[in-house]
Amino acid sequence: MSQTRHVPVMLQRCLDLLAPALEVPSPQQPVVVDCTLGLGGHSEALLAAFPSARLIALDRDKEALRLSGQRLAPYGDRATLVHAVYDELPEVLARLGVPKVQGVLFDLGVSSMQLDEADRGFAYAQDAPLDMRMDQTTGISAAEVLNTYPPGELVRILRAYGEEKQAKRIVSAIVREREKEPFSNSARLVELIRDSLPQAAKRTGGNPAKRTFQALRIEVNGELSVLERAIPAAVEALAVGGRIAVLSYHSLEDRLVKQVFAAGAANTAPPGLPVVPKRYQPRLKLLTRGAELPTEEEVAENRRAAPARLRGAQRIREEER
Repeated sequence: MSQTRHVPVMLQRCLDLLAPALEVPSPQQPVVVDCTLGLGGHSEALLAAFPSARLIALDRDKEALRLSGQRLAPYGDRATLVHAVYDELPEVLARLGVPKVQGVLFDLGVSSMQLDEADRGFAYAQDAPLDMRMDQTTGISAAEVLNTYPPGELVRILRAYGEEKQAKRIVSAIVREREKEPFSNSARLVELIRDSLPQAAKRTGGNPAKRTFQALRIEVNGELSVLERAIPAAVEALAVGGRIAVLSYHSLEDRLVKQVFAAGAANTAPPGLPVVPKRYQPRLKLLTRGAELPTEEEVAENRRAAPARLRGAQRIREEER
């Protein structure tokens, strides 16, 4: 399993966004959290770029933690790796006795390792068991979702999480086929999706199975509900002056991040106040104009960077209690 093939997405831009918060001389060691450790590419770069910083890195995938542990071993006790889902950040920081952090990074893409390890069932390009759990020690698999969810629920998932216009057609075919034989492998599902789509739908937007696989993955891992809790919790964990950078890979994630950042950067005072009390003033300053995209060169070097959207924000005041 080669780690060299893994190219972290928008790496330099992430480091540049976080740098002002991690380079300031402070009496305490600055702490940066990588909420999505994966193969450790961003984490390793953070440790190398900010030699005074301590890294706390989270991942729900035990195999990712094992491989990254080897990669980050040279950094010794500057790196703390934790088996946790990123919405558990407040509990992780409390357990480690870290009240506030200076930097937070999220890279919300499926890790290269999960896509490349055939037996995980994330990729529609190769036949594999339909698992898709990021943490294989818990939860239900994609096959169980396909085989047991009521048709209406499957349609909802495909529409909401995959933005799949042909959800009804695909689900009708799934329900018909699962009665003959339960789903277990990805190739059969890919073929079924291909067969059930009208010609016009097959001609646009890459592999026709892409949206269904995305929807199943989000459902199996509870990704959007986890993210809904995780982004506000990460903002809350930032010290004043601390910075957060979030890489999203589809519009549903990006919209969530945008909403949290916009709410934090808004002035919430009732109109007409001559002086705005502190509790109504923005808590965040936006560091990116909208979402930043990868450069053409980067996409050419790393095709997985193509859908990436990067947003950054800085904490500018404490919460008024």
